[in-house]
Amino acid sequence: MTPQKDILLERSSDPVAVPKRVALVQRHDSLRVELEPEEMVMTVPHLVLREVIALQFLIGALATYSLLFDAPLEQLANPLKTPNPAKAPWYFLGLQELLHYFPPIVAGVLAPLLVLLSLSVIPYFNVNVRRKRLWDRRDRSTFVSFGVTVILLLSFLTAFGVWPVVVPTFAVGACMTVCFAYPRQKGWWGRVCELSLPAWVMIWFVTCATTLTLIGVYFRGPGWSWVMPWQ
Repeated sequence: MTPQKDILLERSSDPVAVPKRVALVQRHDSLRVELEPEEMVMTVPHLVLREVIALQFLIGALATYSLLFDAPLEQLANPLKTPNPAKAPWYFLGLQELLHYFPPIVAGVLAPLLVLLSLSVIPYFNVNVRRKRLWDRRDRSTFVSFGVTVILLLSFLTAFGVWPVVVPTFAVGACMTVCFAYPRQKGWWGRVCELSLPAWVMIWFVTCATTLTLIGVYFRGPGWSWVMPWQ
């Protein structure tokens, strides 16, 4: 039998470099772990060639669409005749739809400002890089906080009658609740339950923005009244 060697304790921040020793890593030490080599391709010509091909297909599709359908242009602008309703471009119709429910200072200033502040603050928070599922630990305190937040948000929106946002909020909240109650499912619902919190928030935001935009484009008539698209 070979004689047993003494274990040498050495302070190191690179445990991979000393595989035959026991490395004592403290909290203030940063681990240096080398990544395995990954397959890489050059930007030119691999990426640029694919981008050029995609651009050609896009130009051809737009040219074909412009030949088949006319642009929805109205008559020349007349300062003596204001159209009713005067709609903003489609990418602003969501905010214009919110003006129908909230005061102008809320829908035109506070709401966009909160969105911009949220986008600015996100990089300073611990982002879920690994995309862990929302109910990974099924913490009841987290679920109670989530329920209280959704109820307060629904109460606020209901008080102002913002039903185009109430319905998507209730639907997304119900899906998240079902995923908490039945987390281990198979098929497409199992993939839904695997979504992380940022994914759920993005789904809720996109759903609300799309609903408000569609209502402003197709369901608003003179005086911003509710009309059917075929009327």
